[in-house]
Amino acid sequence: MQKKLTILDIAKLSGVGKSTVSRVLTNDPKVKPETRERVERVIQESGYTPSKSAQSMRGGSQKVVGVIISRLDSPSENKAVSTMLEELYRAGYDVVIMESLFDREKANEHLQVLKQRNVDGIIVFGFTDCDIEAIESWEHRAVVIALDTENVTSINYDNQQVIGTALAHLKEQGLSDIGFIGVDPSDKSTGELRLNAYLNWCGENNIEPNYQTGALHHESAYQLVDQVLTSTTQAIACASDTLALGVIKRLQELQREDVVVTGVGGNDLLSFLFPRVFSIDPGYQSAGTLAAKLLISQLLGQTPISHHTQKPIV
Repeated sequence: MQKKLTILDIAKLSGVGKSTVSRVLTNDPKVKPETRERVERVIQESGYTPSKSAQSMRGGSQKVVGVIISRLDSPSENKAVSTMLEELYRAGYDVVIMESLFDREKANEHLQVLKQRNVDGIIVFGFTDCDIEAIESWEHRAVVIALDTENVTSINYDNQQVIGTALAHLKEQGLSDIGFIGVDPSDKSTGELRLNAYLNWCGENNIEPNYQTGALHHESAYQLVDQVLTSTTQAIACASDTLALGVIKRLQELQREDVVVTGVGGNDLLSFLFPRVFSIDPGYQSAGTLAAKLLISQLLGQTPISHHTQKPIV
């Protein structure tokens, strides 16, 4: 049986000291690029796998990132996670995925577990009631998605443009009697900001607002349709693709398929099943890629804490 290589073996094969190999493994930015390349080439050719527990004992990087997602069944967050994982895996990081279920206490429990496991950094999908202070304690080792923060890097979506683009699309079709079904304004992003975008558009176009808000669930939207729909309604704009599915179901039952529906999310299945539905992609996949790149760069000490607005993909 072939002897398992040690860090000392890698040092000898690379022509460097054992401490230099350790610095390469922990992504120490002080290592010269040519030295790093030589050591990494030997590691790759030899198939050497460093012990994560040993790295942790040395206080170095474990190459592990925690990702706290709001809901494992969220199509939008899964889009972001898919591209996020590609970047993290490419950089050699393992990923631990946990679910907050929009629960502040549960999210804090996850943060504590990740801290005890000494993971290198975290990416958190924020929600209205999440504990920002708990996340900010991670400083440069954290990135928050879908929520504005001050002391840790954040990526938010342009909710104003997302809804504005959908409404502009409807207006281009000559439609003006447009209802809106959204999420309770207690939810700041999907709820309040997207509702305000609709109300602002109505004000700018001298249109009487007609809207209802509820839970971020297709059943909620299904039940709200009758409170928005009138005999003259031409379209219903929805704050998410999940809501759009509930609206479409109810419109079909009412035989009002003349009413145009828009959603937010760029859900491929929604577009496949209902080609007439116009869905705006807020840029979920791009946000996932950006979040991973920013975190990796911060962990390497290459970029400071920053704030970004993800533009929709039209």
